[in-house]
Amino acid sequence: MDSWVRMLIFIACIVPPLVECKVRHYKFNVVLKNTTRLCSSKPIVTVNGKFPGPTLYAREDDTVLVKVRNLVNHNVTIHWHGVRQIRTGWADGPAYITQCPILPGQSYVYNFTLTGQRGTLLWHAHVNWLRSTLHGAIVILPKLGVPYPFPKPNKELVIILGEWWKSDTEDVINEALKSGLAPNVSDAHTINGLPGTVSVANCSTQDVYKLPVESGKTYLLRIINAALNEELFFKIAGHLLTVVEVDASYVKPFKTDTILVAPGQTTNALLTTDQNSGKYTIVASTFMDSPVVAVDNLTATATLHYTGTLATTPTVLITPPPRNATQVANNFTKALKSLNSKKYPANVPLTVDHSLLFTVGLGINPCPSCKAGNGSRVVAAVNNVTFVMPTTALLQAHYFNTQGVFTTDFPGNPPQVYNYTATPAAASSQTTNGTKVYRLPFNSTVQVVLQDTGVIAPESHPIHLHGFNFFVVGSGVGNYDPKTDAGNFNLVDPVERNTIGVPTGGWVAFRFRADNPGVWFLHCHFEVHTTWGLKMAFLVDNGKGPNESLIPPPNDLPKC
Repeated sequence: MDSWVRMLIFIACIVPPLVECKVRHYKFNVVLKNTTRLCSSKPIVTVNGKFPGPTLYAREDDTVLVKVRNLVNHNVTIHWHGVRQIRTGWADGPAYITQCPILPGQSYVYNFTLTGQRGTLLWHAHVNWLRSTLHGAIVILPKLGVPYPFPKPNKELVIILGEWWKSDTEDVINEALKSGLAPNVSDAHTINGLPGTVSVANCSTQDVYKLPVESGKTYLLRIINAALNEELFFKIAGHLLTVVEVDASYVKPFKTDTILVAPGQTTNALLTTDQNSGKYTIVASTFMDSPVVAVDNLTATATLHYTGTLATTPTVLITPPPRNATQVANNFTKALKSLNSKKYPANVPLTVDHSLLFTVGLGINPCPSCKAGNGSRVVAAVNNVTFVMPTTALLQAHYFNTQGVFTTDFPGNPPQVYNYTATPAAASSQTTNGTKVYRLPFNSTVQVVLQDTGVIAPESHPIHLHGFNFFVVGSGVGNYDPKTDAGNFNLVDPVERNTIGVPTGGWVAFRFRADNPGVWFLHCHFEVHTTWGLKMAFLVDNGKGPNESLIPPPNDLPKC
């Protein structure tokens, strides 16, 4: 099919009155692109030469086929973050969990259906640290004729927040692993790929993203945090935002001047342009309330630019929250409630088959070759298990019953009970290594309490679960107490997400139904913590019959 015919079909797909389209075809060519930021240039890994990458548009229940061709000298996979992948785990994307990587010169077609989902998600590389530049938005529109459960906006805009390193990010993490110490933090944050007005050593730039708006309109901002290692606050000078959705799940609308979005999370917010004219600063700044954790303190800026505003008009400025603004962060997260309407109910599991307590935190293990770390290296763990990546994908090993790749003895509770959030915690800082999964029967209900630890230092952890949405039924500071905390759970309208922040020195609880057979990754979305081993996987067995079973692998699934 030639490109002109493809273009006509694509136009037909996105113009609602003409035709309801069921299948969307995309071509993602992974290529290097020489890019300049902060007065220095480097080749970056991109899709189709774009940074951020192209937005994938579809409608609820559409089938999407993305042919990914790897034209760089890195192994590549793409994860469709937040897509449920019902029975299609082969298209989920995490390297060595559901597939082996696409080797240089090879290609793979990701084939999945957006069953019962609508809203904003993201796609990104899921191997090493490539997602620093290899990422983009997923916009899932409602079915034709189905309105939003909020006032229809005049226009929709995608805003992707990220991080920028002057160095090659693969070099950054490889040097850190060699030393045993933490990697260098990023050199800047970005808004739609640009850092804004910044002044750093030997460089002063005006790479500012401009958001053109008209007065008296309503805009739907689709805000995505694609950063590697930092939760971010988002604000616009002189304007309030009405939050209507997070992680492609509708919420009860509320107004705020500050949005908190962790890596992997998305927030849809309505912006009403209620000023006559002017230029207003947009800021993205770090949230980290653990004082011992190094962060990139540089605030990214962009400009909300009303049409007709004179170029000489001064820009209205805004001060971002302090990096340790815990109360600002809490105010935002506590305001999030599921819409829980008749059309969009919150189907929270009221009974629990598997009640799990997972500690999440850092440790220190011996490393004789780590000279900079004095013979030790920083690691991370879930229930004191530092996950070891296999060389055969877990899903393939499960499907073909390959022995020796993983074990099913992941602990459902911490192997040692201690005062988890004491600093320093009275527990060994050493972890065990293993490739362990936790097995779940099909359709069982699961409650997971994620407990931060102070073994090295308490800090927040944005935890992402592949293959499912979950309901965030509770959270708190200190150690989780099932006798007192469980009675305060919200089982009526808790927010539904795919990525949730474990508060520094605290805990968060979520519930989900294991109705999706396959092997599903659970990991911290701070890439440094994932690299260090803060990850595990759930193995969900098939149910009864083909409609409750994992489909066979596609013929072009990459070989290990």
